[in-house]
Amino acid sequence: MPAIEGDPVIGEDGPIIGEDGLARPPWAARDPLLREYYDTEWGMPVRDEAGLFERISLEAFQSGLSWATILRKRPAFRNAFTGFQPDEVAAFDERDVERLLGDAGIIRNRRKIDATIRNARATIELRADGGLVEFVWSFGPATTPMPRRVSEVPTTSDESIALAKALRSRGFGFVGPTTMFALMEAIGIIDTHLLGSHRRGTSGIWPG
Repeated sequence: MPAIEGDPVIGEDGPIIGEDGLARPPWAARDPLLREYYDTEWGMPVRDEAGLFERISLEAFQSGLSWATILRKRPAFRNAFTGFQPDEVAAFDERDVERLLGDAGIIRNRRKIDATIRNARATIELRADGGLVEFVWSFGPATTPMPRRVSEVPTTSDESIALAKALRSRGFGFVGPTTMFALMEAIGIIDTHLLGSHRRGTSGIWPG
């Protein structure tokens, strides 16, 4: 656990100490699937095109739903969207859309499905300007939040607002400021691990 001034906040809004003695935020403290995701993946840098396209896609599908729901369906999503390979998803046609709408393993929302296909095509177009990864990471801030409690974690930032606007101008959909802030948290552009969490500073980008 990183050394911080004072003791970590314990309770529903602050770090919760697990049976393993490690501190996690409440959302990652109880559900084994969320705990594994938090401990091994959330907040770690994603710098490959397919991986980033998958994260953008899943964040879009998560809108209005719980992240646990998306994680449980992620294997089905990966199968349905051919591993989130942009070139393959970009080639989807109406038959694929109908197939996806009939797939009970994923979120069957036509607007989100259509947006994912459009986003794959937009990802390909971005290659001429350095690619999706360089584009998204260019919106990294100069500082990162330092929350002690979940209630202190922002839901948007100037950078997420700018990123959302820039992606929309490039043809992306379902990339609002809140969704893009969640993406920036998930892929390590910012570090919103609570002070006192055993994951704080582990991305290698921000100090603990």
